[in-house]
Amino acid sequence: MKALPVEPTNAPVAIGVRIRSARQARHLTIEQVADATGLTKGFLSRVERDLTSPSVASLLTLCQVLSISIGDLFAAPETNVTRWADAPRINLGGEGIVERLVTARTERRVQVVRSVIAPGGSGEADLYSVDCEVEVLHVAQGSFELILGSERIPLTTGDTVTFPGREPHSWHNPSEEEAVVLWTLVSPGGA
Repeated sequence: MKALPVEPTNAPVAIGVRIRSARQARHLTIEQVADATGLTKGFLSRVERDLTSPSVASLLTLCQVLSISIGDLFAAPETNVTRWADAPRINLGGEGIVERLVTARTERRVQVVRSVIAPGGSGEADLYSVDCEVEVLHVAQGSFELILGSERIPLTTGDTVTFPGREPHSWHNPSEEEAVVLWTLVSPGGA
């Protein structure tokens, strides 16, 4: 079988930002990484800014210290786009609500649901909980009331509340206008 001729590209591979991100995620300074790798702070700074390319040996050492694989530096990020027209309608319960899942169906770490709640719309009569670690509720438009146990938390446009996902709750749109709410559900071990 004849090999296909492949034109090499002169476009530099930008790995510096990924190295910096890995270092910062581990709460390490450039000086700490320099001490651990035997590389100079100046060299590491230039690598992180993609001003110089490390040798394979330096890259291996750097990846070992940062606990990442070399492949992670070159892999394309997994990116999913959900177009509004394609966002699936879902039904998590309640009356007077239209819900759409706006994150990818395959995403399990975090899910975002956009809800449009009619005036007077409400959640289940009995409090319920969601199987997630954390819930973040953001009111994008209108008025909304979150019910946590016997507490009622009034919210208006721009307000955000964060609470444990397993906390029994419900909700209500007390106004005469439509409300738009974004629910972010973070799974255990998620983001």
